[in-house]
Amino acid sequence: MTTITKILVPMDFSEYSAKALKQALEIAQQYRAKVYVLHVVDEQICHHFEDYKLTPESVMGMQNKMIKSASVRLQKQIDKFSQAKELEVIAEVVLGNPSEEILTFQTEKGIDLTVIASLGKTAIAKYLIGGVARNVLKGSKCPVLLTK
Repeated sequence: MTTITKILVPMDFSEYSAKALKQALEIAQQYRAKVYVLHVVDEQICHHFEDYKLTPESVMGMQNKMIKSASVRLQKQIDKFSQAKELEVIAEVVLGNPSEEILTFQTEKGIDLTVIASLGKTAIAKYLIGGVARNVLKGSKCPVLLTK
């Protein structure tokens, strides 16, 4: 069996991703693994700012505000779990395409296991796997645990 030393949890602030974080922290306790909690600010949102004839500087300012806000929310989410205090948990926020950024992060950090919610904020049906989770599952080089 593979030793798990680094776990990635993509977080979109949905109840589903909170459950994935809880499960990842429980696994991390067993293996004494480091946990990375990643939120991706979807670059598609930022492209819509340009539709309103905003200047590049104001778009950049909004992107920075979104990243800072997400960082605060991410840390608050992590702080809800007592197990996080006993583990090395690293929160990161990046801008880009969610599934692509998650896959890139896996490779760059040498992730051993990704724990991802099968549904997210944009889930339209409880019986479908979300688009981001599906793309991560298809492109992942490490094991992926889908939670619901």
